[in-house]
Amino acid sequence: PVFVYGLQKGLGLWPQGDPGAYKNYHLWVKGSWFFMEIATIIGSAIALRIYQFSFLTFPLALSLWYMSMDLTPLLFGKDDFTFDERKVVSCIFGLLMLAIAYTLDLRNKKIDFAFWTYLYGMLAFWGGLTMMNSDSELSKFLYCLINVGFVVLSVYLRRKVFIVFGTFGILGYIGHLAWEIFKDSFAFPIALALLGIFILFLGVKYQKNRARFESAVERHLPSFLMKWRPPERT
Repeated sequence: PVFVYGLQKGLGLWPQGDPGAYKNYHLWVKGSWFFMEIATIIGSAIALRIYQFSFLTFPLALSLWYMSMDLTPLLFGKDDFTFDERKVVSCIFGLLMLAIAYTLDLRNKKIDFAFWTYLYGMLAFWGGLTMMNSDSELSKFLYCLINVGFVVLSVYLRRKVFIVFGTFGILGYIGHLAWEIFKDSFAFPIALALLGIFILFLGVKYQKNRARFESAVERHLPSFLMKWRPPERT
């Protein structure tokens, strides 16, 4: 990326104007960073072909996450894009990254090349989804259901990143209920505290009986779903 930045700086080839100093690469959303991100992804891919080292996927996944933000001004052809447009692009790009991570997870049984792509894919998708504003209680409830789905998906895919983001989303929805819907209810704080204790209890029980729980899930999963389940990694 430094080489590409110097080349673009010397030739004045910027897709969307001079972005300024190189240090701004990690600070500002700008379409002009696009070719630097492409160069990083290509460099990481070449390195991965030579060295089968999982951490080499980190700069690749990070650049894809940056690209999910920097693509917005390029796609809409303007600098003054709305925050809503940025969130939609982030969600779509995040889903694509998760699909790539899942493919890597299935194809590589010995080395974990999917971890960083899962992480930054979830940052892009979950972050864009969480920042979307809606006055509809139904849409907020659907958001909670999506996060519950992430928790379930974490068991199927054997990826803790889904349960982390899913739990944050569920807690965010519960916080919305506490501060907006039931803020004048005397009983709700008590119910919320009991629910928190119950969630902690479930977490402890799951941690102690994880192997038994997952084996029970595997026994009840249809064979075609087991076929598409990523392998367990140590």
